[in-house]
Amino acid sequence: MTEGSASTNAQSTKPFSAEDEAALRESLRRCSEATVNAAIAFRQTGATEHLPVIILGVVERFVDPDLRPKLADGNSDGLRMIDDLGIDSLTMMEIVMLVEEVVGMSISNDELRNLRTLGDIKVFIDCKARGVPPPAPAEHHGIESILQRMPIQPPFLFLNEAEVSESGATGKYKITGEEFFLKGHFKDNPVMPASIMLEALGQLGVFHLLTAMPAPEGQEVGTNTIFFTSSDGVRCHRVCKPGDVLTLSMKPKRVKMPLAVFEGSIRVDADKAVVAEEITLTFGFVDKAAPAAPAAASSAG
Repeated sequence: MTEGSASTNAQSTKPFSAEDEAALRESLRRCSEATVNAAIAFRQTGATEHLPVIILGVVERFVDPDLRPKLADGNSDGLRMIDDLGIDSLTMMEIVMLVEEVVGMSISNDELRNLRTLGDIKVFIDCKARGVPPPAPAEHHGIESILQRMPIQPPFLFLNEAEVSESGATGKYKITGEEFFLKGHFKDNPVMPASIMLEALGQLGVFHLLTAMPAPEGQEVGTNTIFFTSSDGVRCHRVCKPGDVLTLSMKPKRVKMPLAVFEGSIRVDADKAVVAEEITLTFGFVDKAAPAAPAAASSAG
């Protein structure tokens, strides 16, 4: 196999007629010209580099106009189809059916269950087109799961929810205005401290280590072994105030016990708020706790 053929699928060997192009243009008549051109190029060549433009254009066609600016951002892959883009289950099926028609593949309902974000859809379609298994889906954790695992607890916990995979983690935190430190930062003008936003990123890194870090057999990352070590290249781009929802992202760059180096970012909607080129945590492995033994039955039965 040549290097160039690695990005194509079996579709590149099928003839793509003028009638096929006309039908494709009709199906995508409410999509952008860039989407149409990418779809034609994919159907002619099977080159998977056209797929992100196709998927983005199809999703945009079904998103309310006032939410479409979110898709224009360069970091739109983390957008959740339901919570961030307002896509309900029926609309999601319409998107899937149009994608199936445009790229010429079938997607089962079981496969849809793990596709929560725009990035999930892009990765899944790309893998399916290339005939390779998709990566394991990110695991979603609500606040109860976070409280159960994290050594950091309220009122100093700045994660409401998180999605974690081996490749990284994303999280959400809503600034309520009731945070204890906002009473003095600043007087009559509550602003989320930059140091606290950096702390929130560090907490997401901690959660990633506790839930997704591979460990030797019989061991796990110890909750009492993780500490903040350093940060580098931190820049703040936006003031964050009560009512803002922080979307946090942490991706591991280098991991070798006892150090894990992440790159992190925070956004509010489409606005860049914080960028950290490197956040370093130290960690260690401990023996897994033995499962609790079942309670013995009483003599009374």
